[in-house]
Amino acid sequence: MSEIYLGLMSGTSMDGVDAVLVDFAKQPPCLLAHYQQAIPNTLLTQLHRLCSPATNELTAMAQASVAMGKLFANAANQVVAQARLEPTQIKAIGSHGQTIRHFPELGFSLQIGSPSHIAVATGIDVIADFRNKDMALGGQGAPLVPAFHQAIFSDPSEARFILNIGGIANITSLIANQTLLGYDTGPGNTLLDQHFQRHHPKGLAYDDHGHWGRSGQPNPELLTCLLSDNYFCLPAPKSTGREYFHLAWLDTHLQQARFAKIKPADVQCTLYHLTAQSIAQSLNKHDKGCVYVCGGGDNNPFLLELLAKALPNLRLSRTSELGIPEQALEAMAFAWLARCFIEQQAGNASSVTGASRAAILGALYPAK
Repeated sequence: MSEIYLGLMSGTSMDGVDAVLVDFAKQPPCLLAHYQQAIPNTLLTQLHRLCSPATNELTAMAQASVAMGKLFANAANQVVAQARLEPTQIKAIGSHGQTIRHFPELGFSLQIGSPSHIAVATGIDVIADFRNKDMALGGQGAPLVPAFHQAIFSDPSEARFILNIGGIANITSLIANQTLLGYDTGPGNTLLDQHFQRHHPKGLAYDDHGHWGRSGQPNPELLTCLLSDNYFCLPAPKSTGREYFHLAWLDTHLQQARFAKIKPADVQCTLYHLTAQSIAQSLNKHDKGCVYVCGGGDNNPFLLELLAKALPNLRLSRTSELGIPEQALEAMAFAWLARCFIEQQAGNASSVTGASRAAILGALYPAK
């Protein structure tokens, strides 16, 4: 019987859809194919608007959810064709969806990207809505990937820290004979991207290789002010999203008179230090081990340089050193979560999310 699963992922940075095919019959799991698809500008604008309260939200959400579902389905069909497989050879699709609201304090998280449309367009059963079962059990519903990290990356001979830098950054701590831990450290790329777009409305939607941020100087007083936010001192379990760390959050600080004359490039540089320092303060208690980076931030040399300086006792590497490409990792995690659902195995880790117990995550959307 086939052990091939398809994973679909679009993260908080909204930089595109990743589709992967994974064969779990092999150990470690074998990545058969990886396809990336950009989100069309019109849809991307809709998604950005949905991340903030507005009028006529239900209609806008419905339109975006169907469009996102069709985009996911196209990515799924493309990766199946790339691997020269037939839909009947795929056991199920695990679709994360596109998060537009994440409110752990309300026990609610919303991902759009109609699973029914994906199932119909691909002819493959879809497992989706992975977060809300964990939240119903009192958990954060995030991050969900640490259980997958533990399953494939644990090594008794090395302390490993898996650092995903997407729109939001999160860490998984894999230390032999210690409880699995994982949580969102705070902003990854989201503030960097939004501040860059504000001052560069045409062209790229991100600070390519950190060139603009590198051209500025960090403002220590602003950095201290940003790091004083209560989120950074909260104990785990904790999770966050774009609905918390956004331009309005940044502006509440920049509008103070003492910061009125800071140059935009200096703000950008300070935001890079914010991401690096908020990650480092979670890891500096460890005096040995390796940090394996994945996610979009892996492509930013300036951010990686700042991280290396902020973590002098830890080696910095990439998950590709462990056999999994950085951009494919999260989508692989949702293929694994789909497999957990089909096999009726728990997909969460209570020590990570704070849920009262381990649970089978997701809901089935049959293709037939």
